[in-house]
Order: sequence, then structure tokens, then C-alpha cells
Amino acid sequence: MIDCVSLALVTIMLDTTARLFPGTFPALSRGALTTLQVNLGYRCNQQCQHCHVNAGPNRKESMQADTVASVLEVLRGGQVQMLDLTGGAPELNPHFRALVSEARRLGVSVIDRCNLTILGEPGQEDLAEFLAKRQVRVVASMPCYLQENVDGQRGPGVFEASIEGLRRLNGLGYARPGSGLALDLVYNPLGPYLPPPQQALESDYRERLEMHGVRFDQLLTIANMPIKRFGSMLASRGEFDDYLALLKEAHREDNLAHVMCRSLVSIDWQGWVYDCDFNQMLEMPVQQDEQRLHVSQLDPRNLQGRPIAVADHCFGCTAGQGSSCGGALA
Repeated sequence: MIDCVSLALVTIMLDTTARLFPGTFPALSRGALTTLQVNLGYRCNQQCQHCHVNAGPNRKESMQADTVASVLEVLRGGQVQMLDLTGGAPELNPHFRALVSEARRLGVSVIDRCNLTILGEPGQEDLAEFLAKRQVRVVASMPCYLQENVDGQRGPGVFEASIEGLRRLNGLGYARPGSGLALDLVYNPLGPYLPPPQQALESDYRERLEMHGVRFDQLLTIANMPIKRFGSMLASRGEFDDYLALLKEAHREDNLAHVMCRSLVSIDWQGWVYDCDFNQMLEMPVQQDEQRLHVSQLDPRNLQGRPIAVADHCFGCTAGQGSSCGGALA
């Protein structure tokens, strides 16, 4: 078994952005854009140590209707195949369901990056049924298979609430062969180290979660970025430089061909376009005519071949087996 390790929450935020510049990460350019990752806002019913967007219950940022309309216009162009919804808890945005419904009507596949506990929140009692009816792929954050570690990172009762959410999704057909309802879990390391091999850890997750009557399709392992809340924790413990050195030493050139920023753009809650969700947090926007690009101006065909903004946090995506929103690269 591969153990999980719990960490206490950091209460004082330290800005570590300057430590990532000037970077030594190799230059990258874009391929064809296939995925639109949309951050619907930073409000969340949880507050997690590894969260690179600093989401939490007190955040107010939320995408407005006019920006959602611009996202849909991009989807109507027919170039983008996948809408990847994130937050915060994306489901707390009041336009979440309308966006999902219209995207599915357009034939666009939809991912909901769900923290599972949101399925039991007041006002969200029918959320699981909504997702199942529209065949939304659920990518659910589950940082460990041990109750003490999940509750230690996310708060008392979160593990049981997550298990209940998974059981509810399973009851609707999620992770059932032939159902067309995909349910994946996401593992983030709880400390300053790389994720273990994805396949081996997935086997451990299956064995442990089967004890709770839970099934899932696949486990996605994602490395933590040395930015925002996690970067602050590292800096407060004097571990930032060591972690960044670890990422650099584990860099693999062959992962460069598969990093998510080559086929994905991230849209923030105000509609600004970024090469990835991590660049969004570092205020590194996509530029067009020396101006930051807004989703209302986005033509996916114009991005292919353009340079990607990089800094040393990017080593988090190419270290070891690699890391992306779709899990390990290798």
C-alpha cells in the first residue's frame, strides 16, 4: 500500500511568485485547441491545502452571465470538443446548469471537477441527477483513501461526505460499465513530493474504496504546483527551494509533447484567457496584439503555433511521470 500523509493548513499566506522568475523552463508552442477549461469562480464549500486558486467559502468571485454567453459563443464555433468546468466549486455558480445544458445540446463533452461534498450541500440535492441526465463526466477530488488524512486536510466529516457523494453517483450509474457515465478520482500529494506511479496508486485506491462500497473508473495523479496556498506552505516551512529543485531534477523532455497547455486554454471568472489554470493564478495571460485576450475575442484557430507563457512552476507538469488535468502524462 502507498500511504497518504496529512498536513495542517497554513494560516498566513506568503507570496512566492517572484521565486519562479526568471525561469529556465524550455520554450513551448501551441497545437490545436481542443479543450476550454473555464473557472466559474473561487467560491467553494471547502478550503484545501493544495488548492492553487485559494478557493474557499469566503471568496466572492463568480463568472457573470455575459461572460458565460461568450464562452458559449466559442463552443458554437465548433472547434472546441471539451468544456472543462472548475472553480472553487463550479456548481456554486448560478449559471453552471445553464452552461452545462447548452454545451451538451451543442454536442460538446463536459467535465465537472467536483469536490463530492457539494453533492450534499443545501440547494444541491438534485445535482447528481442533473449531471447523470446530461452525461457529464465527473472528475472528483479525493486526496486520499484514508479518513484521517482526508479530514486532516479538508476538515472533519469530509471523508464520509465524499464517500456518500461517490455512492450517490454510483447509484445513478456512474462507473458502471456501459453506462456512459464516467467517474474519475484525483489524487494530489499532501506534501512536497511527486505523486507515486499512477497505476499502482489506483490499485490501492480500488482496494480501499471497495471496502466502502465505492467504484470509480480511473485515478488521475496531479502534482502540486509551488504557487499560492501550497507555495505559501512550502515557504513557511523552508521547503520551497527544495521542492522546486526536486521538480527540476525530475524533468523529462519527452513530457513536453503532452503537456495540457498545448491543447487547452484556461478562462478565468472574468473571461480572461490563459495558457493554463496555473498561469491564471500567476497573472500570466495570453496576449493578442500586446493586449490580454478575452474570451469574447477568442478564435481557437488563431492560437495554433503561438508561444506558451512559461516559468519555473511548469516543471510541475514535466517532472517524473508528468502531470496534467488528465493525470500522469507517461
